[in-house]
Amino acid sequence: MATLLGPESPWKGGNKITRNRNILTRIRQSQIAGRGFSRGTQLPAALLQERDKSARWHGIPVLLQELYGSSHLNSDFIRTRSVLKELSSLLSMEAMSFVTEDRKTAQEATFPNTYTFDLFGGVDLLVEILMRPTLTSMKKNKMNDDLVKDCLSVLYNCCICTEGVTKSLAARDDFVFFLFTLMTNKKIFLQTATLIEDILGVKKEMIHLDGIPNLPGLVQSFDQQQLANFCRILSVTISEPDVGNDDKHTLLAKNAQQKRDSGPSRAEHNQVTLLNIPGFIERLCKLATRKVSEATGVSNFLQELEEWYTWLDNALVLDALVQMATDGVDQSSTESSDESTLATVPLRHRLPQSMKIVNEIMHKVEVLYVLCVLLMGRQRNQVHKMLAEFRLIPGLNSLFDKLIWRKYTASNHVVHSQNESCDCSPEISFKIQFLRLLQSFSDHHENKYLLLNSQELNELSAISLKANIPEVEALVNTDRSLVCDGKKGLLTRLLAVMKREPPDSSFRFWQARAVESFLRGATSYADQMFLLKRGLLEHILFCIIDSGCRSRDVLQSYFDLLGELLKFNVDAFKRFNKYVNTEEKFQVFLSQINSSLVDSNMLLRCIVLSLDRFENLAEDVRVVEVLSECFLLSFMARVENRLSFLFRLINIINVQTLTQENVSCLNTSLVMLMLARRRGKLAFYLRALREKEHAEKYPGCLLNNFHQLLCFWQRHYLNKDKDSTCLENSSCIPFSYWKETVSVLLGEDRTSLWAVASYIDEPYMELGGALLED
Repeated sequence: MATLLGPESPWKGGNKITRNRNILTRIRQSQIAGRGFSRGTQLPAALLQERDKSARWHGIPVLLQELYGSSHLNSDFIRTRSVLKELSSLLSMEAMSFVTEDRKTAQEATFPNTYTFDLFGGVDLLVEILMRPTLTSMKKNKMNDDLVKDCLSVLYNCCICTEGVTKSLAARDDFVFFLFTLMTNKKIFLQTATLIEDILGVKKEMIHLDGIPNLPGLVQSFDQQQLANFCRILSVTISEPDVGNDDKHTLLAKNAQQKRDSGPSRAEHNQVTLLNIPGFIERLCKLATRKVSEATGVSNFLQELEEWYTWLDNALVLDALVQMATDGVDQSSTESSDESTLATVPLRHRLPQSMKIVNEIMHKVEVLYVLCVLLMGRQRNQVHKMLAEFRLIPGLNSLFDKLIWRKYTASNHVVHSQNESCDCSPEISFKIQFLRLLQSFSDHHENKYLLLNSQELNELSAISLKANIPEVEALVNTDRSLVCDGKKGLLTRLLAVMKREPPDSSFRFWQARAVESFLRGATSYADQMFLLKRGLLEHILFCIIDSGCRSRDVLQSYFDLLGELLKFNVDAFKRFNKYVNTEEKFQVFLSQINSSLVDSNMLLRCIVLSLDRFENLAEDVRVVEVLSECFLLSFMARVENRLSFLFRLINIINVQTLTQENVSCLNTSLVMLMLARRRGKLAFYLRALREKEHAEKYPGCLLNNFHQLLCFWQRHYLNKDKDSTCLENSSCIPFSYWKETVSVLLGEDRTSLWAVASYIDEPYMELGGALLED
């Protein structure tokens, strides 16, 4: 203390403002020096009391000194908890104002009590108090659960008000892993989980889950509700950074990042760690599919709950309310029961039951998210096998009408990506996460047929038999004991609610994506006809042409779905022509396509591919008929229209702006040129592009851009087996022909009729590879 309060102490003279500033300066210096919680204890209590009123510290520094003095290991902690209660009351008011008023960020608001508490070492002191028992084997005078809970609550309040506190805690790996050990205690589970979630949300580096002491034992100690809440924490540890902005990051940047990152990422490592925990996936499947008792007439209350959920934005907070409200009520009612169980429940317990419904929905959101991320990871086949074995899809099918889509929910929210933060209500979040899961489950996987029931599988077989085509191998190999039960499968139920959605509902985007994923991959005539017989094509055309829908996201998803329905299917084109039966309707349809080629190019690709196949089947009467009658096919058969689309597709992208969303424009351009090459017309198309750019007064601009795009394509796709397989399956063009065509187009021989460089005049020739080398 002599160094701080010696004869030359700057705090002995000067006015009050100067002295207060000097105190704060010295405290900050000690903070920088790493003195931690002790910095507040180094000052005499008399000095702190003297300066307290003018500095408006509200007694916090003195209380911290008392807290430090009363919290040693041999203490009975009675005074410790009393002091902590006083401090908590000063801090909780600021935290509550932050949550309930304007939701201002910590940078926009000031919280003097929280700032003073942290400045005088309060945060460091609480961390030290919590972790002190780990430094000794003494069991005497062990801290009770209430004291631990109070410490955690104060730390959480500080994190709410000051992001710097959260970041400083996140930087301490020892403390982060220590918090996980506290989760074994059910009495403090909620407080611990809430604090961990906040800390991991700002942590610069993702933690390694296998660094958590005895993680398998910890997970197995959780009851189902705790496990659901634990999924909130897991979601941060298994999601790749920036997944939420996936479409907004350029492929150039992503490829560069992948070169820098060798081996599995931390997220992938954590996914493997979870999959190795015995029974983990099985318990998640049970959580996702367990039933919830639902009282008659709670829908109005649910709407009210969703309104004030805007400030109760944490499932853990609602858990605490439910826990308090349901004292004396049988907790097992959420595991499996039906609607009639509430008939004998007293009126005073109706409120807690309806809260449990929302709580259960929020839990399922977290569980479905974790399952969805695992389905998209490197262990996808292993996860698929387990989800099928534990009957996830039949379980969700049984919940569809009673819980998932039990009532209409308005959804005018913005469409979010997979890992993007969302402030939607629990009901909306639940539906979106459910649809994301279906999309991930069906996409390019043979288990997609589990979305049907036995009768619907028989219908697919009958369609193949009638068309005299072999059944798809995946359909034949489907285990009938694992498919949906009941009169309708999950896919059929989804189609029914899809048709009832309002035109601009953002649910339409996710619904269309989920249905499209069922069709993606190798084209199946039986799958297409199954959906066509249920009126899906007419519904899509109504939404595009007649509904007045203006949502870009919804239109893009419907264009993609329409393309998969039409591809190579004569019956689908006949249905299209029956609906689009006037020039006026066709022009509206064309206008929607032309409004954004980035959104509609996949549909264009399917039309061009289908036209090419149909033109090779001139002996088929049905094909000849549809070629002569269909507005769409007749329009695309005119070479000037195809060239117009090709020019625009190449012109709207460049290497610097390529993303996962718009790279499809490049591939659609390549499809057009590959089909032209097959018919010996590649040179004609390249000449037409040259003439077009000269007519536009930009000689060399388009073809130089295309040359660079082709160079990028080679580097991007030749090392990606999954992406190349998708290109091959979706186009029915061998990937070897894709590679060969790109090599021909990039030929260096300027006398070649098939090399892009041959059509760029020497003065306008650019070094297309320079950008990629950079």
